[in-house]
Amino acid sequence: MTRFRFTVEYDGRVFMGWQRQAHGPSVQQAIEDAIFSVTGEAVEVIAAGRTDAGVHASAMPAHADIARAITPFRLMEAINARLKPQPVAILDCALAPDFHARFDCTGRRYRYRIINRRAPLTIDAGLAWRVPMQLDADAMHAAAQRLVGRHDFTTFRSAQCQANSPLRTLDRLDVVRHGETIEIFAAARSFLHHQVRSMVGCLKLVGEGRWSADDLAAALAARDRAALGLNAPPDGLSFIGAIYPTLSVGLTGWA
Repeated sequence: MTRFRFTVEYDGRVFMGWQRQAHGPSVQQAIEDAIFSVTGEAVEVIAAGRTDAGVHASAMPAHADIARAITPFRLMEAINARLKPQPVAILDCALAPDFHARFDCTGRRYRYRIINRRAPLTIDAGLAWRVPMQLDADAMHAAAQRLVGRHDFTTFRSAQCQANSPLRTLDRLDVVRHGETIEIFAAARSFLHHQVRSMVGCLKLVGEGRWSADDLAAALAARDRAALGLNAPPDGLSFIGAIYPTLSVGLTGWA
C-alpha cells in the first residue's frame, strides 16, 4: 500500500462541499470515484479541510492509500482524465509515506474576495461577493484585529458546527483592497464551521459604517450566535493553502 499526497483545485459551485454526502455531489466523492475508475480500489481521500457547499479551493492538500503500483505522475494524469468535465483538478501528486493531510496540518489559510462595485458580476459571478455600497477597507482591517488571538468564537460558529470546543486561535485576519477588489485573508490552525464567513459578514457591516470595531468586539464577547450581524455567502471563500511541519502547500496570493 502506497500513500500519495495530492494538491487539489476545485470550483465549489456545483458541489455540496468537500465531504462525501448522501444528498448531493461532493469533491471527495468525485476524486474517490476517479481513483476507483483508475485502480479498481475503493479508497478514502482525506483532505486538510472540509469546505462547505459553494466554497472553492486553489490548493487543498489531501492523501489516499493505493495498492496498485503506479507512479505519481501517471496517477495524477489518469485521475484528471476521469474527473472531466467536473471542475476539479489534481495539481500535484507525490509519494508521501508519513503524511496525513488532516492530522499533520498545523495551519490553514483562507481568502475571501469581495468585489466592491455597483455593476453586476459576470466573470466573477459565483467566485466573489458583490457589495455595491462603498466599503472602508481600512476600517475593516482595523476592526478585524479585535478578533485576532485566542477567543471563544461561539458567535461566529454555525449552529451545526460539530467541533468539541468554540475556542480557536486566529493568527491573522487581514483586509486588503486592490482597486474594486477587497481580499480578506484568515490564518489559523483550524476554524469552526462558518467561522470565516461569519467574520467576513460582520466586517462588511463595519466597512459600511453600520458597525464599529467596538460592535464587532461586543459580538465576539457575547458568545452567542444571535449576536452575529451577518453571515457572508460562500461564493467568495477559497481554501488557499496549508502548513505542515516540513511542508507548505499553496498560499498563492497570500498577503
